[in-house]
Amino acid sequence: MELRRGHLRYFVTVADEASITRAAAKLHISQPTLSQAISLLESDLGLALLERHGRGVKLTPDGDVFLVKARAAVSAWADAFAVGEPYRNMRANATVFGFLGVPPGLDSPLPLQRFLRAHPDWDLRYLELPFPTRETSVWLGEADVAVCHRPPPDAEVWRHPLRSERRVALVSSAHPLAARDELGVADLLEETFIGFHRSVDPDWAGFWSLDDHRGAPPRRVTADAAANPQEVMAALALRHAITTVPASVARLLAGPAVRLAAIPVADALPAQLELFGRKDTHNPRVAALLAFARGGR
Repeated sequence: MELRRGHLRYFVTVADEASITRAAAKLHISQPTLSQAISLLESDLGLALLERHGRGVKLTPDGDVFLVKARAAVSAWADAFAVGEPYRNMRANATVFGFLGVPPGLDSPLPLQRFLRAHPDWDLRYLELPFPTRETSVWLGEADVAVCHRPPPDAEVWRHPLRSERRVALVSSAHPLAARDELGVADLLEETFIGFHRSVDPDWAGFWSLDDHRGAPPRRVTADAAANPQEVMAALALRHAITTVPASVARLLAGPAVRLAAIPVADALPAQLELFGRKDTHNPRVAALLAFARGGR
């Protein structure tokens, strides 16, 4: 279980304010985003931390106990953050680019190379992200901008479509389907798919198990709780199960060296890759990158 630092701070603020509304205003985030973050924290812990009532919220007995630990963790983080001040100053001119599985510089290097040549003072840092959670603005973490297949909708996030890509089935080289040159959706609907962690947005995760074609989750999923591409690859290598991925991801992840096979799914709806970031991030370099993606310079 990986507790998100931001969620701990959110919980402490809600406890102090005894109100989702006041806490959201103090944190400068929307009430739905804050409520979702608290719900995810409760789900991760397996505990009910708050009781909601007409005048606000109050802590449950478990919430009282957890608040002590959460407050200590937030305080410890603040101390560590102060130590990191010189590093933050050093990276003040950097832009952090989030990605899933395959860095954009490997997936589509030429556009980024053109952009960097036009902006030689631009310091680009990559950050590998886990699979998206329900609130995209929180999931982005330290990333200023990111790219992946349509992240969950979030009013606090801007998004720009980049391109469509064919969906490709990814399987172990020992899987019965591995020898096929091409597959159809009908060939895959009854297959066993890799299981995702419960924190991953279910609609986003369901796209990779072809729920959009089946109209429902697969009948069989593995007992895995994959939260990032590496965990999916590890599960695929050991099981007769499948997932689907964008073609660019498959090109870089599949092959004899990793014992994974990638088979195009001819009639699957394509993956739509998007560039996105938080609306409250006022970074002129992000604005320049977005203008470049839209065709400007």
